[in-house]
Amino acid sequence: MPLTILSGSAQAAAVAGAADRIRHGGIVVFPTETVYGIGADIRCASAIEKAARLKNSPAGKPLLVHCCAVDQVQGLVAEIPAVAQVLMDRFWPGPLAMIFKSLPDVPAIVTAGTGKVGIRMVSHPGFSDFCARLGAPIAGTSANMHGEPATSVFAEIDPDLLAGVDAAIDAGICGSGHPSTVIDLTDDPPRLLRAGAVASERLQAALGLRLRT
Repeated sequence: MPLTILSGSAQAAAVAGAADRIRHGGIVVFPTETVYGIGADIRCASAIEKAARLKNSPAGKPLLVHCCAVDQVQGLVAEIPAVAQVLMDRFWPGPLAMIFKSLPDVPAIVTAGTGKVGIRMVSHPGFSDFCARLGAPIAGTSANMHGEPATSVFAEIDPDLLAGVDAAIDAGICGSGHPSTVIDLTDDPPRLLRAGAVASERLQAALGLRLRT
């Protein structure tokens, strides 16, 4: 049975216990400001692979890294370009994922061998508390079986998925249900990879340029 934490009423000991499980190779279901996610400590490639198999994710698909602090980002990327800093200052934490050139020690299952890493700074307090106690980012994806819709409602998460994880943070209805926006900053000008909760018009206004699509 997974350790389930009721966000909002969770005791510090329960959060710490769940973080310890994940630190030692476990899998976690976690809330974001968009939908629920599933993943593992980025330092544990075997656990990340286990999470991908549980979801039936196709091989070779990059994963997103979910962070709670800027110093976690700095440990993953080769550089933070000026355009990224503008977007980080304006939209982080929040539902915007940015693709950077990755450092070589980022696990290959995360980058899918692209030399790039997608990162978002999650604003949901349930995730932020857990991530801070873990002391590392979570590499993962939405908490749904491959081909099924993502959800922001904990009660709608597939029971088979929940049965396979080591910890689950139950925040009820966690977010908007809309996916995060994904932008690739390794292109010049940056490329919009997925439209989502942050409108492209807001990104273009912040950067003063038109995104590629």
